[in-house]
Amino acid sequence: MDKILITRAGHTALEAELKQLKSVERPAIIQAIAEARELGDLKENAEYHSAREKQGFIEGRIKELEGVMGLAEVIDPKTLSGPIKFGATVTVVDEDTDEEKTWQIVGEHEASIEKGLLNVKSPIARALIGKEEGDSVEVNTPGGQRAYEILTITYK
Repeated sequence: MDKILITRAGHTALEAELKQLKSVERPAIIQAIAEARELGDLKENAEYHSAREKQGFIEGRIKELEGVMGLAEVIDPKTLSGPIKFGATVTVVDEDTDEEKTWQIVGEHEASIEKGLLNVKSPIARALIGKEEGDSVEVNTPGGQRAYEILTITYK
């Protein structure tokens, strides 16, 4: 299988989530299932069915995180430089609106556009990869064609 690229911060966040699920969430849901069983008839026991559903979600997420962690290749952006690549923090200006945006290009498991973490597989990230400060890129986004000028590239 292919390695999954992830930043050090993303890896740490996934480790923390996995620890939380295993040490807090899993024991709590096991306790909730045990308490719901004590209430009697399981066929009509909403608490039991809700707890079992949540248990399925937790166990699925644990398996997913363990799979990601097993394939993770941690990239430390501080060791990189040059044109835009995975881990770069890029500030661009929209050539139509003059709005500045800053994104860090990260792996898909740590991406969050609200936090400025751009999925490396997204159209914008793919357009930025390999470019340098001062370059312009055109991107087909769900909102239409956008043009950005690259202002700065940092690796932190």
